[in-house]
Amino acid sequence: MAQRAKTRTATAGGKHSAGKTTATRTKGKARRGFAAMDPSKQREIAALGGRAAHAKGTAHEWSSTEARTAGSKGGKVAHAKGTAHEWSSDEARSAGRKGGEVAHKLRQQAQQSQQGH
Repeated sequence: MAQRAKTRTATAGGKHSAGKTTATRTKGKARRGFAAMDPSKQREIAALGGRAAHAKGTAHEWSSTEARTAGSKGGKVAHAKGTAHEWSSDEARSAGRKGGEVAHKLRQQAQQSQQGH
């Protein structure tokens, strides 16, 4: 996580004081508006926007092909940067087993719902 620079406050005449915070500076650039908000408040506002877009019918719905392509691009970038997770044999086996179990349960549920159970 990035470290924050010292917080400086700007007053009306462009002078800085230790009074009320009006803008947070990080690496010489003032953070204002949404960027200066508490991360939990940002998430709350973003979630409201997402819910509104879904209710309105204008939210982007990912197809499995789009999601696969996006994940592939992200994986390629992570590997190029050296930040990708390298799976051990045990981790890969465990993840594959979990995915298979979930797929099996979903398939069984779909079959049961078609049979009227």
